[in-house]
Amino acid sequence: MSAAIPGTMKAMILYGKNDIRLVGDKPVPAPGPGEVLVRVKACGICGTDVKIITKGMPTMPPYGQFTQGHEWAGEVVALGPTVDEFKVGDRVAVEAHKGCGRCRNCISGLYTACLNYGDLGKGHRASGMTVDGGFAEYAVHHVNALFKIPDNVDFVQATWVTTLGCAMWAADTSGGYLAGDTALVVGPGPIGLAMVQALKGLSAGKIILAGTRKERLDIGGFVGATHLINIREDKDPLARVMEITGGAGCERTYDCAGANGSFELCLRSTMRGHPLTLVSFFKEPVPAAFDYAVLNGIQIMTVRGEGGINCKRALSLMSQGKADTSRILTHTFPLERFAEAYDTFVNRKGGAMKVVVLP
Repeated sequence: MSAAIPGTMKAMILYGKNDIRLVGDKPVPAPGPGEVLVRVKACGICGTDVKIITKGMPTMPPYGQFTQGHEWAGEVVALGPTVDEFKVGDRVAVEAHKGCGRCRNCISGLYTACLNYGDLGKGHRASGMTVDGGFAEYAVHHVNALFKIPDNVDFVQATWVTTLGCAMWAADTSGGYLAGDTALVVGPGPIGLAMVQALKGLSAGKIILAGTRKERLDIGGFVGATHLINIREDKDPLARVMEITGGAGCERTYDCAGANGSFELCLRSTMRGHPLTLVSFFKEPVPAAFDYAVLNGIQIMTVRGEGGINCKRALSLMSQGKADTSRILTHTFPLERFAEAYDTFVNRKGGAMKVVVLP
């Protein structure tokens, strides 16, 4: 490692449920074969971070050692053995998941569904989830899941690529080629807004966004939704979808809310013979009219994470100006004010959408 790199660093460490603290003496990690050491410049807070902080995660490192953060970007400062894909000084953004590279799913390209998930001995890594992540001054990451940031995208903007990459993977999974199609997105949170951006960037025709918060629906209109449905105000959102689509329904529907009502609305809004894609995590089981799905040939698909190297595609969309983050990445805080950043994100203070921490 270079002499300019310190031996210790500032980092957030999770000591227990709802107990995350800033320390100043965590050892700076050394990059192994195929890895680089990155000076972290920005790391976004995600809903998954909240779940890990409040509930833990089965495959995470032990309490008292673990540093979270999986939406990060920074500058390469050291190269591990065998690395020639990057050089010191490169600006990079991460894709959180690096599959083992040896299981059947990874060989098939399904690395976010790695059969060795959490098995470090077999090479799997999920930054900020199964290994240390970006709520620190330095982090290591494997070159398989690292992408150079275009010159016209800054570090804060680059934290959006994981969320946008998830949305791109959902579009990919649902068929990919959707130019001119009508799509419904339910749930105008970060992933729903990213879904709208992905659909717009891939030239969807009508993009309908449904949700319960006017301020977030307004952002959806700003980033590309052509029709907005406020479920709190519209007594029959399904009827409104059918009105917009001339009674045919949507060629693509995406549940980005993860609730009973959102699934039902997506299901009933999907055009016969077309796909419904579940993008959000569901907090609890929901009733489902699978008889309706079968009778109408509706294909129900799911995505988990940002597979298919879609973070690279997300960076391209951002570089082309097709994914505007100006009203999505709403707040930034230094690492020393992580508690305030976390509170702002969780409680949506000041209209917070996405909050980014600057180590």
